[in-house]
Amino acid sequence: MIKLRGVKKVYQMGKVGVEALRGVDLEVENNEYLSVLGPSGSGKSTLMHIIGCLDTPTEGEYRLEGQDVGRLSPNQLAEIRNKKVGFVFQSFNLLPYATALENVELPMIYKGASARQRRKRAEELLAKVGLGDRSRHRPSELSGGERQRVAIARALANNPSIILADEPTGNLDSASGKEVIEVFDELWQQGCTVIIVTHDSNIAKRTPRVVKLLDGKVVEDLQS
Repeated sequence: MIKLRGVKKVYQMGKVGVEALRGVDLEVENNEYLSVLGPSGSGKSTLMHIIGCLDTPTEGEYRLEGQDVGRLSPNQLAEIRNKKVGFVFQSFNLLPYATALENVELPMIYKGASARQRRKRAEELLAKVGLGDRSRHRPSELSGGERQRVAIARALANNPSIILADEPTGNLDSASGKEVIEVFDELWQQGCTVIIVTHDSNIAKRTPRVVKLLDGKVVEDLQS
């Protein structure tokens, strides 16, 4: 499903080039569940952004389901982000004045789903993550764990084949973090490909495969 060969990413900081990724090779099969583990500055988020078509490599090749991503137009990349990939971020990225239900409906608006379809799907997804009774609440009325579960429901709105989660438990207490990881466990068991970016080795232990990054390179790839 995901195949990276010699992927490098250099960011220009004024006249200086900063290497975030230094030749990453990685393959991820359909319905795999893995963590990308590494300290701050190791290139984890950059790798996630490239896999999710939020960014493009400076060098190297990235193929997603056989397609050479480097050859796709901005519109084609946007379509991949909307239909094939669901994103979950540390900071939730929810609209503060919208209800949980409205937040989950948002990606379906961009896809062109009818109001009725959106409402039905959003209600089903909130029930799936255990928030069926909180659908009319705004983010400020929800706990951190509940907000992240709304974000997961939103990531699932267009039925993506890949879930990318960037430090999804970073702003949560341990109990809420455990609940959120259990949701990812279930999504994997239901057939999703799930990739969790984390600096927390305890989170990484939950996944069958752990890819360790250091200084922009893969230094270990372990499968249990």
